[in-house]
Amino acid sequence: MTTTTLQEQARALGDPTRHAIFRHVAEAGRPIGVAELNEEFAFNHNAIRQHLAKLVASGLVVESRSVGGGRGRPRLLYEVDPAVDGRWGTTGPYERLSRLLVEVIRTGVDAEEVGRRAADRFRAPSPSGDAVADIRAAMARQGFAPEVRPVGDGAEMVLRSCPFATAALADRATVCALHLGIAEGLADGTAAAVTELVAHDPRTAGCRLRLRVRGDDRHDPEGGGARATLSLRGGRRTR
Repeated sequence: MTTTTLQEQARALGDPTRHAIFRHVAEAGRPIGVAELNEEFAFNHNAIRQHLAKLVASGLVVESRSVGGGRGRPRLLYEVDPAVDGRWGTTGPYERLSRLLVEVIRTGVDAEEVGRRAADRFRAPSPSGDAVADIRAAMARQGFAPEVRPVGDGAEMVLRSCPFATAALADRATVCALHLGIAEGLADGTAAAVTELVAHDPRTAGCRLRLRVRGDDRHDPEGGGARATLSLRGGRRTR
């Protein structure tokens, strides 16, 4: 994040009302709409939208549209931009990682299985029904900046950023196994199955998450059952 961006964010949060709205969005832990904010803050919808627009423009909050919900235009939803994690009083990626590592130590369960069990914490709050798109959204929420490329009978998800680079440099096998497990858990019960995570140097990122998609089924109760391969550049760990 550049100095200019940080300055823009500081200016945006300099307004007490806007800062309070940002804190409310951050603490919600899920995308929220203008109506919910309107119940919390004694301002009309237009005033809240103006504050949200400034938060979006400064890279503090991201805007999306709800999926489904009946007739009418989809609601606009707001949540903290993953790139902001750990700044301005928000929960950062290393806090989330530390909780997973504590669970590995406390339970003695291997990192990949801990990741699978934790997948529900990272799911996209408004699933689209497209398994690959929903996994991509969940990985984006964690700060991996994923880019999806169709490949054969599935897709390859290139993770353009590693939010855990420092920890991964110290123990790449454990950190990558956690996130392979999360991806497997996200795929459980869908038409997608994770087949491999090819882990690159975390300083340059570019890890490859490989997925196989079965037919046109949206929800496959048998999906994601097999363990995938974790390939570390310079070595291979398989299950």
